[in-house]
Amino acid sequence: SKTISKCYVQVTGMTCASCVANIERNLRREDGIHSILVALMAGKAEVRYNPAVIHPAAIAELIRELGFGATVMENCGEGDGILELVVRGMTCASCVHKIESTLMKTNGVLYCSVALATNKAHIKYDPEAIGPRDVIQVIKDLGFSTSLVKKVRSASHLDHKQEIRQWKRSFVVSLVFCIPVMGLMIYMMVMDSQLSDAHAHHNMSSEEMEALHSSMILEYQLLPGLSVMNFLSFLLCVPVQVFGGWHFYIQASRALRHNTANMDVLVVLATSIAFLYSFVILLVAMAERAKVNPITFFDTPPMLFVFISLGRWLEHVAKGKTSEALARLISLQATEATIVTLGPDNVLLSEEQVDVELVQRGDIVKVVPGGKFPVDGRVIEGHSMVDESLITGEAMPVTKKPGNTVIAGSINQNGSLLILATHVGADTTLSQIVKLVEEAQTSKAPIQQFADKLSGYFVPFIVAVSVVTLLAWIIIGFVDFEIVEKYFLGYNKSISAAEVIIRFAFQASITVLCIACPCSLGLA
Repeated sequence: SKTISKCYVQVTGMTCASCVANIERNLRREDGIHSILVALMAGKAEVRYNPAVIHPAAIAELIRELGFGATVMENCGEGDGILELVVRGMTCASCVHKIESTLMKTNGVLYCSVALATNKAHIKYDPEAIGPRDVIQVIKDLGFSTSLVKKVRSASHLDHKQEIRQWKRSFVVSLVFCIPVMGLMIYMMVMDSQLSDAHAHHNMSSEEMEALHSSMILEYQLLPGLSVMNFLSFLLCVPVQVFGGWHFYIQASRALRHNTANMDVLVVLATSIAFLYSFVILLVAMAERAKVNPITFFDTPPMLFVFISLGRWLEHVAKGKTSEALARLISLQATEATIVTLGPDNVLLSEEQVDVELVQRGDIVKVVPGGKFPVDGRVIEGHSMVDESLITGEAMPVTKKPGNTVIAGSINQNGSLLILATHVGADTTLSQIVKLVEEAQTSKAPIQQFADKLSGYFVPFIVAVSVVTLLAWIIIGFVDFEIVEKYFLGYNKSISAAEVIIRFAFQASITVLCIACPCSLGLA
């Protein structure tokens, strides 16, 4: 008998089932190719060939000639089948040994471990040589009852409800407190510009006087050094910093623990420093009973938190939508299958109901009208219309006759069909779609990786720049005090020159940090 080898080829550029049929049809004609199976979603072709006649590189070349991209996959042995069983009736260690030794002697079983305490068996096997039903049969023949470990078929790990809730909450909190802060800020700006106009022209209308008075109310000092404006901003800023920023703080601390700097670190850094600096400046002003109100940055944190938490919230909503679709997909999978044994001339000899996980490649599965296809396969006998809209989106039922392929999860309509299972378990189109969507959700978009990489450099860079600013202004101040005096607002002779310099330097470096924070917004 001539030897048959098997190789896997990664195929790119397949768009639909006709591409698959095209590849399969053309390659079957070639010399030395025994059989070929193409999985559309996995983008993978499994080819059995005669190594004396043809080799994998040539096979890939044949596929390329048909207009697809093809590369031979190295050491991609069909992922070994893994079976988790519950075994009942074991009483002692010798039972365990008996099961293990018998299974290891069985052709096709690669590894087997049985735990007496949990009544569980974990078996790895070669799906080419043996299938899950055979393994179960071996254990039954030894006199133990066994069943599959039930997999919970739910997409609970894809549930984004909690994240959606938490980001929505922090967005709403930030927004509620941000609007008044923004309002106050814009109002102050308008008033300032009117003030300067008025000073320029020295003639004020009564409305402008009114406006000035109202702006004076905001500048009015409740305590020496503490204006109404600053006090209100402070009050509005605290809840945002605590409730709006809560998740940012948690994630930033995690990142720092692993010595990385991500978006969250930058956001937390800028908002915390803006907040703390403003707070300290207020305390200093109150202690000094300053006449001129200090410039604070209480407006920065709420605005930043609003934008970024809005972004996060929308991102999770979008993810939730995909997950919802996924959960629906997962629920499409059939749970049971009817396996039949055929005699000569396709006479039905027997049929049995088994779990979908127990269907092996090469089994003949019967699908009754109204039933779901449990696995991907090829029709052997029967004619029917099949509703594949769940997978392909095609609204009209598709005619199936012997030789056509069927997709797991689609619904058989009027005729009874016998199909030969070609892809089972994790290889079915449906499982592959689920896997692809899961991977898409867990992996980062290239731009996101780029942003994270950038912010890894960006954060230390900005911190460095603001430190340099701080030092530079301190040096300038002590060398040439006039410059600082010119730029420092509300300089009065009662404060020592050194203090003025330090305060001005800090103000400059904080400004650098706070201005850099919206760049983190750009990155976000």
